[in-house]
Amino acid sequence: MSDSKGIEKAYESARQRYAELGVDTETAMERLGKTAISLHCWQGDDVGGFEGSEGLSGGGLMATGAYPGKARTADELRADLKKAMSLIPGKHRLNLHAMYAETSGKVERNELTAEHFAAWIEWAKVNGPGMDFNGTFFSHPKAESGFTLASADEGIRRFWVEHGIACRKIGAAMGKELGTPCVTNLWIPDGYKDIPVDRKGPREQLRKSLDEIFAESIDRRYLLDSVESKLFGIGSESYVVGSHEFYLGYAVRNNILLCLDTGHFHPTEVVSDKISSVLAFLDEILLHVSRGVRWDSDHVVILSDELRALACEIVRGDYLQRVHIGLDFFDASINRVAAWVIGTRCMLKALLIAMLEPTEKLREFEYNGDFTSRLAILEELKTLPFGAVWDYYCRKKDVPAGEDWLKEVRDYEAKVTNSRQR
Repeated sequence: MSDSKGIEKAYESARQRYAELGVDTETAMERLGKTAISLHCWQGDDVGGFEGSEGLSGGGLMATGAYPGKARTADELRADLKKAMSLIPGKHRLNLHAMYAETSGKVERNELTAEHFAAWIEWAKVNGPGMDFNGTFFSHPKAESGFTLASADEGIRRFWVEHGIACRKIGAAMGKELGTPCVTNLWIPDGYKDIPVDRKGPREQLRKSLDEIFAESIDRRYLLDSVESKLFGIGSESYVVGSHEFYLGYAVRNNILLCLDTGHFHPTEVVSDKISSVLAFLDEILLHVSRGVRWDSDHVVILSDELRALACEIVRGDYLQRVHIGLDFFDASINRVAAWVIGTRCMLKALLIAMLEPTEKLREFEYNGDFTSRLAILEELKTLPFGAVWDYYCRKKDVPAGEDWLKEVRDYEAKVTNSRQR
């Protein structure tokens, strides 16, 4: 167990070291405390949902592993989320998918309303500052062809358009009820496994569908619309209708958010470099933080170089109010509550590191052509004691510092999740 006096002593030393560079650690911690991360519900049940289906099917999605203790009901999933949030400093949002509706009997996705998410909204009132929402355009018989909004079958296309419209209304209701805009994101799996002849036709269909979904103007105080691209999916390796270029153009033209998912690009692309480019033309963006290993494999987020680069771009560009940060991974091979805690704490650590950077001093070096000093200080920052500040911040927020949180997860596992039967 971390020693309180030891944490305070280490923090005081770190505070002085950062002060030598002109950085106020108290200001950095205060700033971090105002930053909410949107935790994704689907980490807790391997993207299964509560529709009575077998979970993932079609649409290029895959969850691997069978760690015991998976949430089987909405109440269990909410309990797991609450436990995870109790181990993460700050107040954070909930990101929900449409397939997590609670219905009494079968309700088709194009008929969903905010009433089917009433329990989630009430939970969010107590446990977080807000909710975000996603349409579920996969794991459904009408998605088995691999096409939804871009389908040439008018019946299928119309069904998914109606689902998209319903999701916007649900998101707006969440935003109005909780007093904070709900970022309502749209991702579809549409595409071909092998080389298509007609790339134009499906994209024209998708544009038509999006125009119909977004036709109704909804107050941005309640709803922020977002569209999400992908490079490829399993079963759509050769062609994805909703490419980055397609959605970037659509978002700019229609003044809606573009979602950049860190697992949806080529492995050699870095999303951190895209942030300042797209925000030169868009007011706000959604950032889905995942970790792809060779493909969009949705590994748990770790404190990688790219995660730190993402955080630096957000902080250096003063984009904290313009970038909505959500997590998007699902690992069924490890304790699911621990996965939430690890990923979210790493995202917050990366932001804290960025906030502890003497950005103005570094920018001055750059503007004056003093690239030697810029490089020297950037490298020195890598070994500065940000961990001492992080531990102190955790204690201030009444959550475990260091690895102490893991004991609580193990206790919860022994008392709660181990009793669940698959």
